[in-house]
Parts: sequence; C-alpha cells; structure tokens
Amino acid sequence: MSDRTASNPLDSTFLGCRFRTPLIAAAGTCGYIEELPGVLDPHELGAITTKSITVEPREGNPPWRLIDLPGAMLNAIGLANVGLTRFLEEKLPHAATVETTIIGSIAGHSIDEYVAVAAAFDREERLPLVELNVSCPNTSDGLQFGEHPDKLRELLKEVRPALSRTKLIVKLSPNVGSIVDMAQAAVEGGADALTLINTVAAMAIDVETRAPRLSRGQGGLSGPAIHPIAVRMVRDVYDRVARDANVPIIGLGGVLKWQDAAEFILAGASAVGIGTGLFVDPVLPRSINRGLSGWVTRQGCHSFTELIGQVGG
Repeated sequence: MSDRTASNPLDSTFLGCRFRTPLIAAAGTCGYIEELPGVLDPHELGAITTKSITVEPREGNPPWRLIDLPGAMLNAIGLANVGLTRFLEEKLPHAATVETTIIGSIAGHSIDEYVAVAAAFDREERLPLVELNVSCPNTSDGLQFGEHPDKLRELLKEVRPALSRTKLIVKLSPNVGSIVDMAQAAVEGGADALTLINTVAAMAIDVETRAPRLSRGQGGLSGPAIHPIAVRMVRDVYDRVARDANVPIIGLGGVLKWQDAAEFILAGASAVGIGTGLFVDPVLPRSINRGLSGWVTRQGCHSFTELIGQVGG
C-alpha cells in the first residue's frame, strides 16, 4: 500500500504523496500548522493534519474542555475553529509554507456543510489530501454519520464527487457496533484511505462537587489508555477490508514511543498518527523516527513498508 522511494527506511509514498516518515500529526494537534516550525522541524513528520474546519466559525465548548487523566487525556473541545473563509484566506497561505504534506480536516453537521468544505479544499492545490471527520464525539450530533454504515454511505455519496483532485481519507469512530462494517461502508463510498481511530467516548466526575469534570459532561478519551483498542481495530479492518481493497490505514491512538508506532505498522497501518503525544512532548516524532529506523534495520528490512501487516500468529 506504500512504496519505498528512497534509501531512508521510513520514506514512502502515501496516496501519491511523498512521506519522509510514516508519522502524521493528527487533526487539532498543531493548530493551524504555521506555529509548528518554531517547535519541531516539519521534516520529522510525513504529514500534518489541520484543525477540523467547519463552514461557520465555532468557539467550541466552554472550560473545562480538556483534562488530564492517568494514562489518558479527556477532551470536549467542540470543533473550535475560525471557519472556512478565514481558514482559506488567513491560515492556509501560511501553513502552505511548511515543507511537508498538509491534510485538510473536514467537519460539519449536515451533508451540505461537508460538501461545501470538501469542494473548497479541492480547489486548493496545497491540500492534496483531506480527512473527513465523521466521528468527533464532542458535539451534540457529531457522531451521526460515524455511527451508522448507511448514514456514512449517504454522506460519501455526496462528498466524493466534490473531490475531483483530492484524495479522501475517512476518519472512523471506535464508538460503533462494528468498526469493520463502518470501514466497509467507507471503502464502498469511495474512501482512498482510513484513519483508525478517533477518541473513545468517556466521562469523568468530580466526586466532591458531584458534577462532570468537563463542561459538556462527556468527551473523547485519547492517549495510551486507548492504544490497544486502536491496534485491535486496525488489525481487524486490515484483515477484513483494507488489505484486499488496497486501501491504506493511518493508525491513530496513544502513540508515545516508537514501539507504539511499530505495533500499528505490524497490525496493518501504512502511516501512524500522533495526537495526545504531541501535547505531552512536541518533539516526540524525532525520537520515534530514530526508534523506527533502528527497528526496521534489526528486522532485516530496507523499508518499514515491508513490515506492514506482518504480525505473526
């Protein structure tokens, strides 16, 4: 699903884009991207995903909307963003100067909103890939399209024709009865790649005040606590849908060290997203890349792509 393009063992091609490393900054972790170079060399990432962009600006949920938990982070940001017009006019021109692939993240509360953002992104050559966020649990109806295969097919039937140039990644929710059924629906709907997984629906309560710790009550759990869940779902989808359909997977969930990334690759991922880990340590990709390079060499391989899906047993 990915081809080695250079002697660098981490170099590959993902949906026609050159990735110097399989690591991708997940949506919402790098703001509007132009802030990143002050912290991390963009060459340490194969791609960076923008904040999820909606047609209209959103302030998001009031505080508290992000809390730290043992082995995890719980958030209900609420898709805060400047909206489509300001993103295209003010943010994207600066982001495009960052020397790595940019993935535009699309969100919405109706099919028309998704289509409008997709069509606008398709006109931007600086966005060769887009990721459809159908699984954000932080808004009242954000799970509608990500919960039911038929709803997802309905959405993709309209969004796919709006992308004449751009490759489509669909980001799936783990909060479903069957992740395999959702993946199959996404592929049937025209997804070029899949991201697995978004956050797990969760809740935390302050036992003294007896109130939810997040202002919205519930939110999305991310970080190391969900990593084994994500690995299992990547493996299931790779085995039962993605491998035969030749659809690459971005493994996402709880990557804090190179071994976590290697697990995703062995489970079937062609690229690896980092979300919470970038909040913990913004330069984390540097050490993960070093670890992965050494691992590929010890496995007797020239490229990490030789190890995709190669878990034994």
